[in-house]
Amino acid sequence: MSWRAVAAATGPGDRARAEAGVRVAYRRAGLREPERIVWARSPLEAVRLLSGVPAEDGESLPPTGASVRDAVRNRPVAAERALLHSRLGPMGWSDHWRTAGADLWETTRPLVDRVRTGMVEALAPGDRKEETRIRLLLLDAVLGQHEAAWLSALDTAPGLDGLTEVARTAGWWWPYENVAIITERPTQLHRDEAGRLDRGDGPALAYSDGFALHAWRGLPVPGEFLDSLDTLTPEQIRNEENAELRRVMLEYYGYDRYLEESGAKPVHRDETGILWRITLPGDEDAVMVEVVNSTPEPDGTSRTYWLRVPPTTRTAREGVAWTFGLSAEEYDPLRQT
Repeated sequence: MSWRAVAAATGPGDRARAEAGVRVAYRRAGLREPERIVWARSPLEAVRLLSGVPAEDGESLPPTGASVRDAVRNRPVAAERALLHSRLGPMGWSDHWRTAGADLWETTRPLVDRVRTGMVEALAPGDRKEETRIRLLLLDAVLGQHEAAWLSALDTAPGLDGLTEVARTAGWWWPYENVAIITERPTQLHRDEAGRLDRGDGPALAYSDGFALHAWRGLPVPGEFLDSLDTLTPEQIRNEENAELRRVMLEYYGYDRYLEESGAKPVHRDETGILWRITLPGDEDAVMVEVVNSTPEPDGTSRTYWLRVPPTTRTAREGVAWTFGLSAEEYDPLRQT
């Protein structure tokens, strides 16, 4: 399985292999193996266990001892990176990271941040002291499958075989002196072409214990908000006070449909198209250019397109030119190919 596939893997992993990987990671760090390995269905459930909340079966977590994350993860990763950096040189390491892990980290890091934020919101809503405690517990976590970017860059390092085995078979995990907690991978993961969490009809990320995150093209949204999108009206869109949620509503509803049904009027028209402007309270105007495709469809009709352009656009020509990276003066549709 490629490291990109590891980072995006969902569903049950291999518990036996993951537990063996944890034990190897402890031994590599010069530590005795943990007395117990406990499984949690999600990172949220793991943090609840660490906070003293009993597991689903009623069993509480035994005394964990101190965190050993630094010995198990930080030091060996830093040592292997230093060896590779020394062998390749600064430029060689930079090139290696760019080809091996940089792109994967760019899509994985926002996901990691969103999971952390989701746990804080679920466990410490409005409580700054509790939020600090939760964030400290999150610092003890090894990211399992979400370590994929770094492990891909250090894939042949023998000292990281334990970390690698856990990453390929499980989710986040917490290493302590006496206990290690390993979490299952998510059951669902939905992302758009840019790698952002994205789903309009359910959770974009979900775990088997019910911990779930909802998002629309990377923007966190409440689950009940998504449930209401199918019954949207122009009036509801206009009355939404949250500018980011209103933008989601417009994207889902369709700018062209909103223009048609809200009684909007064009602000400019010329031979290139029609410029429309939607005034949105508390947000920048949404400006669209309506254009007709110059190439007819097979049935002889001409398709209409709506192009989102900057809110500073004043004419249809200026808007169409902007989509080609040109100024209004430079744009000449007679030479368009």
